[in-house]
Amino acid sequence: MAATAVTNTVTNQSKSLWRHAWSTIIGNRLSCIALIIVVFYFTLALLTFMGVIAGDWGKEIGPSYSPPSAEYIFGTDIFGRSVFLKMIKGAETAIAIGLATSAITIVIGTILGMIAGYFGGIIDELIVWFYTTISAIPGIMLLVAIAFIMGKGTSTVFISLGITSWVGLCRILRGEVMRHKDREYSQAASALGAGSFRKLFKHILPNITHVIIINFSLTFEMAIKSEVILSYLGLGVQGRPSWGTMIDDSKLELSRGVWWQLAAATFAMFFIVLAFNVLGDALRDALDPKLKGK
Repeated sequence: MAATAVTNTVTNQSKSLWRHAWSTIIGNRLSCIALIIVVFYFTLALLTFMGVIAGDWGKEIGPSYSPPSAEYIFGTDIFGRSVFLKMIKGAETAIAIGLATSAITIVIGTILGMIAGYFGGIIDELIVWFYTTISAIPGIMLLVAIAFIMGKGTSTVFISLGITSWVGLCRILRGEVMRHKDREYSQAASALGAGSFRKLFKHILPNITHVIIINFSLTFEMAIKSEVILSYLGLGVQGRPSWGTMIDDSKLELSRGVWWQLAAATFAMFFIVLAFNVLGDALRDALDPKLKGK
């Protein structure tokens, strides 16, 4: 009974923390606007994926390199295609890469970090050696090397980003699990006969989820910016619009005074990256128990 009471108390505290986080975000005008912007981009990406909007982005709508006007919002590219529709279609690519990269990062970082922090010993030493070796290699060099090996394409982008972005989360979760594994609710679970993996994933994981969610927001916007770098180097998305390929195409266009494709991609990327930064800060302030109430 005592063990169950301790477990219930921790669960209630966790729910209270999430209620506090939600009320904090909704109560702050800036973070609320950031949340609305993020939801808008996700909705836009879903609609383009379903073909509801921007399905004909590859269609020629006017002369080559027509400047922005009432008829051609954000102008046209070299093939006479709408830059505005390419910008909208690029949101689908950005959201897909952000989600896939964050998912890979969370899976690898969470599993390795929790195992290292809980079991310790030789397992911990091996995992620490592994992520220390990975982090010792300059990130951009490792990213480019993986992209060269795997070739061009969307899958290459999110796989290469995912397997190079998990180290920070792994290191943080390792420390968090070390703190939580000897707490009362973990000992109570052991008294009830819970095994190691049950304690890890049913009892400890829910109490460190806030760290994973904060890392998700940071990884998401990092993935969007990194896709631009890979596309600029010619290793990014192929055969479909992305903000990175639009910026890459504008390298030669700027010398001809064609600035609108660069402006459109930068405009679209600016708002979602800024929104994720603001939302990430708000989540950190709201979900970190140390900062609660400050």
